[in-house]
Amino acid sequence: MKLIIAIIRPEKLAAVQAALTEHEAYLMSFSEVLGDGREPSRTGIYRGVEFHVRWPKLRLEIVVEDWLVEGAVETIIRAGSAGDSRQIGDCKVLVMQLDEYVASVIANEDRWSLQPDVEAP
Repeated sequence: MKLIIAIIRPEKLAAVQAALTEHEAYLMSFSEVLGDGREPSRTGIYRGVEFHVRWPKLRLEIVVEDWLVEGAVETIIRAGSAGDSRQIGDCKVLVMQLDEYVASVIANEDRWSLQPDVEAP
């Protein structure tokens, strides 16, 4: 299995999710991230102090089978790009090998057994 990490623009999330769903990559998580890459930052002034505003991005994390990786990466790049211009900061994709994948599921009986024994009043 492989872990695909993609950094995309927030406005492209719906398009990337729809494209990946068509490509049979259903399960993903995403979070908002800020970075300092090659994309130029904006400069703002707040109460007389100058500061740099970084563009918000989304980080997608997707676990897929090996045979889905190439198609999923192409799908992310196609759906996550801002058009033909290929702007800086458009879309970045990283693929990593997963040595182990564990889905933890705790049954109700086991969950309660983790609690300390307390006598009922």
